[in-house]
Amino acid sequence: MKFAYLIEPPFNYVDTNGDVTGCDVELARHVFQELEISDFELVETEFAELLPGLDDGRWRMTTGLFATDERRQTAQFSRPIWALPDGLLVRDGNPLDFTGYRSLASNSDARLAVIRDQFQHRSAVEFGVSDQQIAVFETYTEAAKAVRDGAIDAYASVGRAHSGFIEQHTDWKLDLVLVSTKEKPPAFGSFAFSLDDTSLLNDVDAVLSKFLGSDTHRQMVAAFGFSNAEVDLVAV
Repeated sequence: MKFAYLIEPPFNYVDTNGDVTGCDVELARHVFQELEISDFELVETEFAELLPGLDDGRWRMTTGLFATDERRQTAQFSRPIWALPDGLLVRDGNPLDFTGYRSLASNSDARLAVIRDQFQHRSAVEFGVSDQQIAVFETYTEAAKAVRDGAIDAYASVGRAHSGFIEQHTDWKLDLVLVSTKEKPPAFGSFAFSLDDTSLLNDVDAVLSKFLGSDTHRQMVAAFGFSNAEVDLVAV
């Protein structure tokens, strides 16, 4: 059972012991243990390869993704496993005083990093950030380095991913600006499956329906910084 993931803490990352962990990885491990599937294999990839890899059989399930209407044309999605607001990764102290997408759009000189095909790219455009302001990267670390080095002013992704990265890279002098829920409500993420793998999807959903919101689930994701209020958004 191959599970595709990205290096994007706290969802998926390599810990100090060299082990792959994170809230998505540990939840997937629990699901497959419940399904008595012991041959669980983790496959690191880039964001742009997640859905194509389902289609061509490189893996059968991916880390959590936003289940947009466009993505539903090529994949199926589990029930939501988390709901989180977007955030901007900026240099320490937020020198350009960003507050969200609109503040970026109003500063024509500001440069914004996004990951290819991620939902935040579309959000930035919808809020008026111009194509000339946007730089597309393939991986989280590449985009974060561009912010650290001053080549880019902000990087839009899930706020929780930014906070996890900052905790692991305190010497990079980065900061997090959460996008106000009034500007953009939290979005739901789900495991993804190929269109012809409905049986696995149904099995996974059956486990998730019993587990999400339980005490054990809350303890699991609390270790990665999730609050009870955040868990309540996806609890049964």
